[in-house]
Amino acid sequence: MHFPQQLHNLDTTIQGKKETATIRGEVVPFQTKMAQAAQMLIEIAEHFSTVPILAVTDSWFGNNGLWKPAYKAIGNRFNILSRLRCNNVLYDLPEKRKPKQRGRNKKYGQRLGSATDMAKTVQQEARLYNVNLYGKQREVSAYSRVVMLKTLKRPVQVVWVFRRTQWIALFTTDLNLSITQIIEYYGARWKIESGFKELKQDIGSQKSQCRNAQAVTNHLNFCMMATTLTWIYADRLKTNPERQHKVKGRTSFAFSDIRRIIAEAALDPYFERVCPKYSSSPVNSVVTVLLRMVA
Repeated sequence: MHFPQQLHNLDTTIQGKKETATIRGEVVPFQTKMAQAAQMLIEIAEHFSTVPILAVTDSWFGNNGLWKPAYKAIGNRFNILSRLRCNNVLYDLPEKRKPKQRGRNKKYGQRLGSATDMAKTVQQEARLYNVNLYGKQREVSAYSRVVMLKTLKRPVQVVWVFRRTQWIALFTTDLNLSITQIIEYYGARWKIESGFKELKQDIGSQKSQCRNAQAVTNHLNFCMMATTLTWIYADRLKTNPERQHKVKGRTSFAFSDIRRIIAEAALDPYFERVCPKYSSSPVNSVVTVLLRMVA
């Protein structure tokens, strides 16, 4: 008979409890992914105070949610390069003000249609460009035009890249970038996705069992350090390692191949002379932890 009241009290307790993260007793304010991304870009721009910042993002970040706060804090040296969604509506540049024209200037010109509509009309005007894409020199068919984009409320350069059966539209707020640069910069973004996979799956950042906000941050920082040390080790190898799991059409080595080489080197008897085991030298315990993370 008392179960409904008990459940009500339990529900009230759960709803009234504030789920907040704390670091050293201080509450960490909640931030969306968009706000966190903008904050990181602002901090990078503050460190490199005289260097132009070009943020290459996927279509999810390519809107005013990221652009507005970052541009407000960084200024004209900040630009974004992203992928345009197929349903984004594009507008022509506004006409120049005519003599004795009344009223305010128009912000947008004639409606050109969606990115999909324009792709059908501009494909015939596309030209071939030689670009370095995914480690190879390739010929791609592309067309570029400067248009107004309402999601950013400013002019952007849009590049339609046409493949055999599909197309993609890229845009950037930097009107000085060439078509080749826009395609190559966005193509290089895939390396970042590969880096996320290495960080999450190979190193194990997503397998954290930490429940404290500071511990989660420390775990992620150690994982990123281990990834960086692995690639530094790979960069200093005299010869490229052989790929263990060979893939047709790929000659480059993988991240797992470097981890295997480091693990083999750490198991070598001569390695203990440089970095003794924990039992013989507690001073080098940090080295042991890093090697375990890398291997």
